[in-house]
Amino acid sequence: MAEADVRGDMPYRTLGKTGEKVSAIGLGGWHIGLPTVDEKLGVRLVRAAIDRGINFMDNCWDYHEGLSELRMGRALQDGYRQKVFLMTKIDGRTKKEALRQLEHSLERLRTDHVDLVQHHEILRYEDPDRVFAEEGAHAALLEAQKAGKVRYVGFTGHKDPRIHLHMLEVAREHGAHFDAVQMPLNLMDAHFRSFSQLVVPELVRQGIGVLAMKTLANGSLLRSKTVTPIECLHYALHLPTSAVITGIDSEAILDQAFEAARTFKPFSDEAWKALLAKTRAAAARGEFEPFKTSSVYDGTATHPEWLGEEPEALRALVPA
Repeated sequence: MAEADVRGDMPYRTLGKTGEKVSAIGLGGWHIGLPTVDEKLGVRLVRAAIDRGINFMDNCWDYHEGLSELRMGRALQDGYRQKVFLMTKIDGRTKKEALRQLEHSLERLRTDHVDLVQHHEILRYEDPDRVFAEEGAHAALLEAQKAGKVRYVGFTGHKDPRIHLHMLEVAREHGAHFDAVQMPLNLMDAHFRSFSQLVVPELVRQGIGVLAMKTLANGSLLRSKTVTPIECLHYALHLPTSAVITGIDSEAILDQAFEAARTFKPFSDEAWKALLAKTRAAAARGEFEPFKTSSVYDGTATHPEWLGEEPEALRALVPA
C-alpha cells in the first residue's frame, strides 16, 4: 500500500472517506490499564507514543472499569489532546445506555468531544437490530454528533466476519454509513473465519476506514511459534488498513511498534504467499484466535447489563 504521508518513522494513512490522516500504527487503550502498568507508566507511554508520531488513540468505556480512559485522559492534558485522533467505544445498545456511557467516556478522557466513537462488540446477529432500533444506540450517536460531542461513527467486533457484514447490511437498510470498522486482522485470521477475506473488500468498496486489532492476539499468535511480532505487524500494515492498533505496555513494545512502521515495505506476491504459508496449519481450527471460538473475550457476555434493557415491546412477547 502506498503511503500518503510519513512523519519521522511513522507513515500516515487516510481514514476512509473522512479525509482524516491517522498514524498507520495506533496505540491500544486496553494495555495501559493493565495491573502490570501503573498510572505513571501508562501516561508516559501515551505521551511518548504521541511525541514520536502516533496520533491514533484507541480506548473503550469498559476497559478496566474505566481506568484506561482515566489514564489516557490524564496523558492527553497539557496540549496533547490537540495532537491526536481520539477514539473510544461504547457497549450500550439502547439510546439511554449509549448516551450514559458516552458521557462517562468524555468525563474520563477530559475532553468535550471524541473524534470517533464505535459501537463495541457487535458479536451477535441481534446486535445490529438493537443498535438501529428507534430508541437504539445509533440514535444516541447521531444526537451526539449534532451536539458536537462525536465527529465520526463506527463499530467493532471480533467474533465472525458474517456478523460484520450483517451490521453493514442493517446500517444500509437504515440509510446509515459508518466511517470506520474495527476487526481482528492477523496472520491466523487469514486462514480461519477470515475478516480480511470477507469484510475488508467490502469496506474498501464502500470507502470505510479499516481498523486492525488483535494483530498479535495479545501474544496468542506468538505462542504458535510460527511468526515474529514484526511479521505480524507487517502483515496488517500490508492490508488496506487505515490504522493497525496494537497494545503497548512497555517502552520495548513501543519501540517494536515503531520498528515495524519504519521497516515496513509492501510484500511481493511471492513473499506474501510465503508469509501466509507459515501460519496455515496452525490457524486451521482457530486455536490461536480464542476471541472467535470462545466467549472468554466477550465483555458484554460477562456483563449483559452494559447493553441496556431490551425494548419493552419485545419483552412483552416473552411468556411469563
